[in-house]
Amino acid sequence: MATTRLFLTGIEAMGRHGANPGEKDEPQAFVVDLDVQVDAAVDDIGSTADYRSLIADAREVVESASFDLIETLAHAVADRLAAHPDVLEATVIVHKPRAAISNGAQGVAAAATAVRTR
Repeated sequence: MATTRLFLTGIEAMGRHGANPGEKDEPQAFVVDLDVQVDAAVDDIGSTADYRSLIADAREVVESASFDLIETLAHAVADRLAAHPDVLEATVIVHKPRAAISNGAQGVAAAATAVRTR
């Protein structure tokens, strides 16, 4: 089997995630990067994952769910993508820009990987 890694980066979404008081009151900006492994042995669009569907699913998880931790959010997105029939493995990085600005950091990020179980 020949595998290929697809990188889809800079997916912007607004979500209500955070453990601190008030963080879920208003949507905040999140940025998601995807590293998706597929079996693309032939040069045919039907042999790979649909980019639009992967992006839409990542954005939908960020916008519709609510988690205290971005670690949990990253796992939820990775699990959702690994459920795609053409995805073998999905690694997701969720960035929360400006989350640690008071500590002198531009933001925080968490990564999670899910493997297709079928």
